[in-house]
Amino acid sequence: MTTTTPARAPLAGVRIADFTIHAAGPFCTHLLSQLGAECIKVESRTRPDAFRKPHAVYGRMQAATFDQVSANKLSVRLNLKHPEAVALAKRLVVATDVAAESFRPGVMQRLGLDFDALRAAKPDVVLLSLSSCGQSGPDSHFAGYAPLFGAWGGLGWMSGYNDGPPVEMRHVMDHSAGLHAALATIAALHQRRRTGQAQHVDLAAREVASAMVGDALVLAGAGLVPPRPGNADALLAPHGVYATAQPDRWLTLAVRDDAQWRALLGVLGQLDEDARFSSAAGRRQHREALDLQLGAWLSVQDGDALAVRLQQAGVSAHVSWNMQDIADDPHLNARRALTPVEGPGIAPRLAVGAPARFGRTSDVGIRRLTPALGQDEDYVFGELLGLSRRERDDLEQREVIL
Repeated sequence: MTTTTPARAPLAGVRIADFTIHAAGPFCTHLLSQLGAECIKVESRTRPDAFRKPHAVYGRMQAATFDQVSANKLSVRLNLKHPEAVALAKRLVVATDVAAESFRPGVMQRLGLDFDALRAAKPDVVLLSLSSCGQSGPDSHFAGYAPLFGAWGGLGWMSGYNDGPPVEMRHVMDHSAGLHAALATIAALHQRRRTGQAQHVDLAAREVASAMVGDALVLAGAGLVPPRPGNADALLAPHGVYATAQPDRWLTLAVRDDAQWRALLGVLGQLDEDARFSSAAGRRQHREALDLQLGAWLSVQDGDALAVRLQQAGVSAHVSWNMQDIADDPHLNARRALTPVEGPGIAPRLAVGAPARFGRTSDVGIRRLTPALGQDEDYVFGELLGLSRRERDDLEQREVIL
């Protein structure tokens, strides 16, 4: 038996039929797979996941994004436009605990794999449906991708500077939606264990974005228009990102109270304090002048060395790290937040590991690399579904397995 489920992992024994595509849905099932779930990804040669794009990344013709959300997963091929493939997909769902999909609403119904159809085959099925706007409501038919989720949800409008446009394009909305979907899926599994009942989890990515705007929505409900804050904070000053003496080396800094402000001045050697900045209220009132003065002080400092000294003095500060900083960080490597991986034709490199630690088990994280299309069909179709080699050859010849 070729299973990848570690016996001691938190989700050991959970199996997922994964019909998700792109990033948000696959990130959800990837997180569950890192916690020990056995995740079987369903694609076809004619309609592979859109992120299986061949281009040179890390020295090989493979898309890095697909690697990020598909490690640990098993892969099988099913041509879901063929009725026999749909029947096999239902048999796969029967053999699993969760089915997950991230198509537009209506696609699974047209395929004959919607919640009612799956519940008829498996009365206690848990189906996760992750889409732009949800399975119901006037906008449910809308298509979308990560920047639009932030735009729809108000998060983009809240990002950027007050005199500039919204910053829609760099929110991690796919991953945020996937994280919420993973949590909701685990909750649905827990509910089924208590009740024995099926559950359809309907998660809208734009609603995930709206859940993040927080007090801005409260202000809007009171008729107030919250400003676009940039790097400022309503209560903390200074609070921002400042240039240092090194090119493109930025110091992120937040001062909470007067004691931290005085500690900052002591580290910088600026003992003649401007009276305007002596109190938190004064620093907030004269925020622009404060940023100009602090920017001049920091512009001649070594950012990395200064961050260490500020931390030692109890001031919240750190350099804004680039990807090489993260890859080289001894702390992240010691905690295995970064996982070394390698394989046939793949040079050793780092991948993002599981961010959670479990005291009684180490069986979380990446256990195997991204699967080739259809590489696990001996196990899934042969061992799990009981198809003979002759039956599988026939299905491949008739392009049911494609």
